[in-house]
Amino acid sequence: MERDVLTDAQWAQMEAHCLGKPGDPGRSGENNRRFVEAVLWVVRTGSPWRDIPERFGKWDSIYSRFRDWVRADVWTRLFEAVSDEPDMEYAMVDATIVKVHRHGQGAKGGLQGQAIGRSKGGMTTKVLALTDALGNLVRFVLLPGQRHDTVGLPPLIDGVSFEALIADKAFDSNAIVAGLDQRGAKVVISQHPCRTKPRDIDTEMYKWRHLIENYFCKLKEFKRIAMRADKTDQRFAAMIHLAATVIASQ
Repeated sequence: MERDVLTDAQWAQMEAHCLGKPGDPGRSGENNRRFVEAVLWVVRTGSPWRDIPERFGKWDSIYSRFRDWVRADVWTRLFEAVSDEPDMEYAMVDATIVKVHRHGQGAKGGLQGQAIGRSKGGMTTKVLALTDALGNLVRFVLLPGQRHDTVGLPPLIDGVSFEALIADKAFDSNAIVAGLDQRGAKVVISQHPCRTKPRDIDTEMYKWRHLIENYFCKLKEFKRIAMRADKTDQRFAAMIHLAATVIASQ
């Protein structure tokens, strides 16, 4: 696959879930595939919208359409359309820090309304992700960079069934362990050295945690994900969903 062009197979999976298709009520969109590829070019390169090559069309029209699709939650639907049924024999959870560019810090209402906070790395956003046993993304949540990983775990696993949860010691808390025990899920969480009553964990299963770390590496190959330049969480999440869509459809 060319870095900014979708294959025919990828587009075939996405086309039916786009807005403005011929036959949809209202005005038809002009070349949905070219539009999605234009947004993908931004996500791949990390470039400003104004730098979109002319072959994709007018940058301001593309940006306006991108915002419309964010509001309609189309980018989430595209990700769900290309994702295979997750293998939930066990699940993995982890977080990665994304530095926020100064262009991403001017949202209306201030930073308190967005998942942006000051951590050791400056202004950052934390992406907390849940993957299946094969390391494929299931869902994610955004947190301010200074928030602890455990804060985002309850909404991340709410309504999701799995037989075991693999995580590093950032998730080693009595509340989390008790919640997993109540679910009947196997706890495969690296333990903090200060734990007074150590628990036995499946060390062989824990080795598979590298799969979620590998996924973050794939995700951060997309420059617009490696450094956040989007002012709102909704638009940044849309960028992540498009990158995840491409990864899932490869």
